[in-house]
Amino acid sequence: MPIKIGELAKRTESTAETIRYYEKEGLLPEPSRSEGNYRLYGEEHIERLRFIRHCRTLDMTLDEVRTLLKHRDFPNEDCGDVNALLDDHIHAVKVRVEELMQLKRHLMALRQKCGSTAPTATCGILRALGDHSCHV
Repeated sequence: MPIKIGELAKRTESTAETIRYYEKEGLLPEPSRSEGNYRLYGEEHIERLRFIRHCRTLDMTLDEVRTLLKHRDFPNEDCGDVNALLDDHIHAVKVRVEELMQLKRHLMALRQKCGSTAPTATCGILRALGDHSCHV
């Protein structure tokens, strides 16, 4: 039974705006239209949107999702490219974790610049942030 965009949004914990965006990006197939020109969605849209949302919770880019959807649409093909895509994504996450750990160290060093409350004019954190030549 066809459903409208509001019901699709509710069932997939999405927003109508996100659904329209994914349609525009070609991730969701064009829905049929009612006589009143309302978008009408089916089970295929629900499953596909849930797949997309799951990929997005894994922080995959739209291009990565698009690639995975292409492979999903051709279930008899070899999944070597899917494995490679996931390996690349794992590597990107590893790099980002390392960058975030560096950021954490930087913020912790910055926090050490001011150990107590004091007038902001003497705040070590504000002074360190203002000193562009100094890297904490």
